[in-house]
Amino acid sequence: MSNDYTFENTIPIAPLKIAALESCTDLATKVNEHIVNFRRNDTEALKLKQSSLEFRGYDADSYLLDLKCSRFGSGEAKCVLNESVRGTDLYAMVDVMNYSLTYRICGFTNHMSPDDHYQDLKRVIGASVATAHRVNVVMPFLYEGRQHKRTKRESLDCAMALQELIDMGVSNIITFDAHDPRVQNAIPLHDFDNFLLPYHFIKTLFRNVPDLKIDKEHLMVISPDEGAMNRSVYLANNLGVDMGMFYKRRDYSTVVNGRNPIVAHEFLGSSVEGKTVLIVDDMISSGESMLDTAKALKERKASKVIVCCTFGMFTDGFEKFDEFYNKGYLDYVITTNLNYRNPELFTKPWYLEADVSKYVAAIINTLNHDVSINGFMDSTERIQNLIRQYQGK
Repeated sequence: MSNDYTFENTIPIAPLKIAALESCTDLATKVNEHIVNFRRNDTEALKLKQSSLEFRGYDADSYLLDLKCSRFGSGEAKCVLNESVRGTDLYAMVDVMNYSLTYRICGFTNHMSPDDHYQDLKRVIGASVATAHRVNVVMPFLYEGRQHKRTKRESLDCAMALQELIDMGVSNIITFDAHDPRVQNAIPLHDFDNFLLPYHFIKTLFRNVPDLKIDKEHLMVISPDEGAMNRSVYLANNLGVDMGMFYKRRDYSTVVNGRNPIVAHEFLGSSVEGKTVLIVDDMISSGESMLDTAKALKERKASKVIVCCTFGMFTDGFEKFDEFYNKGYLDYVITTNLNYRNPELFTKPWYLEADVSKYVAAIINTLNHDVSINGFMDSTERIQNLIRQYQGK
């Protein structure tokens, strides 16, 4: 992997096109801008393209595909491509968690759900897969990723969706911080790439928390439950600090809003007194569990509590987060720009955003050149370089 994310001696597998659904327009626009910059810096390739058909369309002003998913008054829909995709390497980008979009159905206004976004994705694939050289799906939040395993008589929604995409002709599925990456076992003979983002969390921390001390006496990583253990262990080992965890004691005799309510958060680990603690997880839904964990850590005399989550959905709004911040239970919340964020979130003093658009662009650019992405899968070296820079070594 080049330091500049450019490839001077490798030709693309096919001309690149990014099919950005409306749900993912903001992220896709940034990704497109980064790829344009990558390729304009790729001087050797641009020299060759003058006399080589392999580089047709390489130095483009934009790689975004002109498309439209429109709806009839009945709620039915279709995808229309306004330009040809024949022979292209197509990357369809969708944010299934973007609840801000609406459409009219029989005179009523309906907010788009994950199901609606997934159907639009299939419409894009259906309109392009017959003539495109290759169709890839970039789905930052994996559709139905929380329904990834069967524990009783219930549907396996995520596994069925992955199989459906493959059956439609999708070549690669690219996602980030999947709730449980083992769901890829549903499509064992096909490409499924799951990227984690610890480097971006640490980079955002170093930029915004200048007094952070990276040692066992001042910093600790906390897993809010057993499901986030792997993420926390990896981050703690890279930072060279201790790790602790909570486990959720639930009442399995009742079900509230589709889940068993949490009775208590029990802590396992060494003392957090006087330390900055990083709580690491894949997502914030309502945030109830995360906030309870933050409060429990402050009650154990933690100095600062910083939450790092890939996806911040805040399904119950920000009121509780504001309350906990004002009470001193919470210092910062870091999420990425991989999913839709309510504009109000950017006004919150406790919120920090990790911009991963350049990372997504580098992944797409690398795959389009059909070269190894091992450098993106393991961020250890980049994290260690970042720590050395921060500590002035």
